[in-house]
Amino acid sequence: MSDAAVLSVRNASKSFGSRRALDSVSLNVSKGEMIALIGPSGSGKSTLLRSISGLQTIDNGPGRIDAFGGVVQSDGKINSKVRDARIRIGFIFQQFNLVGRLSLFSNVALGSLGRINKTRGLFGLWPAETKAAVMAALARVGVADYAAQRANTLSGGQQQRGAIARALVQRAKIILADEPVASLDPVSARRVMDILRDLNKDDGLTVVVTLHQVDYALRYCDRVVALKAGKVVYDGPASGLERKQLIDIYGPEFEDVFWEGAPK
Repeated sequence: MSDAAVLSVRNASKSFGSRRALDSVSLNVSKGEMIALIGPSGSGKSTLLRSISGLQTIDNGPGRIDAFGGVVQSDGKINSKVRDARIRIGFIFQQFNLVGRLSLFSNVALGSLGRINKTRGLFGLWPAETKAAVMAALARVGVADYAAQRANTLSGGQQQRGAIARALVQRAKIILADEPVASLDPVSARRVMDILRDLNKDDGLTVVVTLHQVDYALRYCDRVVALKAGKVVYDGPASGLERKQLIDIYGPEFEDVFWEGAPK
């Protein structure tokens, strides 16, 4: 792991039966980067993100994943001290992963559980510091007015912004976002991507986001990593990703859905 890298993936493979979701993937992520992971469905994007966070084990062998200088997993085993890394990694799920019956405030406050007494958290006895952090985070993502509402009464975009607020309360240094806008309408999707970019640019948070929308990847991220059949087939600046490469990654059908203003 280089001195500049906050995340390092080395020769990571993952198989599900006869299908290889990751095939000797290597990747370095430096502090303050905003990286888009793109590729067709089944290319390994989500598997890679879940493996980085330790939610998914990689195969036995030489594969290794490090975060903040510590081992997340190696040789198919999650490190016993993975919690030290996880507490600094916020994970944003496609389906929000909020507890529907709890208020938005309580859901966001759950981000503090790694630092406060768990019994207090279990009964919702949040310290004043946590309460202030929750309201500040909700205001930051523009949903403070909905703090008292049950999560399952909110729109998808509001819930996803709540999930980002939870990562802020967690004091995450890295946000891993797995298809965070796939379930959202275009306006809500842009708001969520704007928030992630602002947190990257203004707060210096490292962001790695998987996206099906290639135009969003090129618009919001400086670096793009493309996967195809579990292998990295492009890793470089968004500006260097050409139309021909995108068609090679996604197949000839991609030409039919190409958007106005795409790379030539």
